[in-house]
Amino acid sequence: MKMLTNASLAVLIGASLLSSSYAMAQGGQSTIGPKEGDQEFALSGTGSSDKDFDSSSFGISGDYGWYLSDRTLAGIRQSINFADVEGEDLSDDFWNGSTRGFVDYHFGQGAARPFVGASIGGIYGDGVNDTGIAGLETGLKYYLLATTFIQARAEYQFLFDSSDSAEDNFDDGAWAYTFGMGLNF
Repeated sequence: MKMLTNASLAVLIGASLLSSSYAMAQGGQSTIGPKEGDQEFALSGTGSSDKDFDSSSFGISGDYGWYLSDRTLAGIRQSINFADVEGEDLSDDFWNGSTRGFVDYHFGQGAARPFVGASIGGIYGDGVNDTGIAGLETGLKYYLLATTFIQARAEYQFLFDSSDSAEDNFDDGAWAYTFGMGLNF
């Protein structure tokens, strides 16, 4: 495990040096990150767990969004997940997907950009009831180059059929987490 930690540290140090070098090459002015009107695409590996981390699935998530300001990103997110449930019957394998709109607010102006946000949409597929889904999220984008970043995000999602069930189901939500990369253009 120590080797993984050292490798991760080396990547972050290298990214910091690369970002600093880029900023210096631009005359000392930081041009890292998006501007109002820019678009963003990100591709991430994703996973989800129930609130006690007893049941999990894994998949892929794609985000496409527009910067309404230098800090506010609004967009659409598509996730597709596969779960292999332990059991004697092979039909216990299933897929599900979710499509949701999101809004994130980013902090900072350097290479590291923490963010908070919210999403709302729908979930569908095998092993889930087709229903509404909403959640809060937080994460961090780290710009390796002026327009290219890696990101980690955690979302607390809850399912609902109506506004009454949304309030009731908040305590029975699930965690979804992603790690990936993206670019602004």
